[in-house]
Amino acid sequence: MTTLPTPERPTDDTGDAADPRDAATAVFEQHRGSLVGAAYRILSSHSDAEDVVQEAWLRWREVDLDTIDEPRAYLLTVTTRLALNRIRQLRSRREAYVGPWLPEPVATDPRDDGAAAAELADDVSMAMLIVLESLSPLERAAFVLTEVFGMPAPEVATTLDRSPAAVRQLVHRARSHVEARRPRSVVDTARHRQVVERFLAAATGGDVEGLFEVLAPDVTLVSDGGGIRKAALRPIHSADKVIRWLAAVMNRPEAQLVTGAEVRVVNGEDAVVFLTADGVDSVWFLTVEGDRAVRLHGVRNPEKLHAVS
Repeated sequence: MTTLPTPERPTDDTGDAADPRDAATAVFEQHRGSLVGAAYRILSSHSDAEDVVQEAWLRWREVDLDTIDEPRAYLLTVTTRLALNRIRQLRSRREAYVGPWLPEPVATDPRDDGAAAAELADDVSMAMLIVLESLSPLERAAFVLTEVFGMPAPEVATTLDRSPAAVRQLVHRARSHVEARRPRSVVDTARHRQVVERFLAAATGGDVEGLFEVLAPDVTLVSDGGGIRKAALRPIHSADKVIRWLAAVMNRPEAQLVTGAEVRVVNGEDAVVFLTADGVDSVWFLTVEGDRAVRLHGVRNPEKLHAVS
């Protein structure tokens, strides 16, 4: 009977035995972008997503790689479960939040941060994140794993500790909800940028007529200051009321601290970023239909702007 040779332990370029921890690190880093992207879509917070992925890394370090057939699926499962646990931990903080709660924006211009742009390459627009926020945590996780990362229902079922039939029902409800709340017509990137630039010029120039031209009559404004910065405590509806609110904010003494404004790529779309000497003051997203903005979402809470600064 032929005796098979004992497999040799992998070695590095120097001939020394390779450290399995290096292999684990390499595998994890290969999938880190996807993990951050998954956690961010579930949590709508880039800082919380990074915390969750760090915790996933600590768990991954203790795993025997030889027992893992599909590292990507395994890591997505661990990260998703940790993200769902984090949602439960954050529930009381969300309930006590001052004013509307909006997702945390992330700069995604590949010219500035290619890694962030890559991990958030698919649809993570502010409008999409807000729709995902309206789903239950399980619906959100099932939708993200299925629609964004292409995991089959049996794998998602294992991740969520549900039956495949239950997962398909979760995805069906989530997909129907998302489709119903998507913008009625999606303009191309060039048209969207034109409207954003028109809004920026009118807002910074105090051009009221220009604002009326760029905002739809039934426009809605939602702003998030977290009780730290000036923001509307409830959504504001109609162009007239929105423009009056914007004018009041621009005339406040603290508005003099704003040193500039520019268009940047944030969450995969052009957004208006207002700046102060200390960094980013706020980020404003426009949902555009035709040649006008139908919704404005402004994030002013400084605790949510670290991924844009």
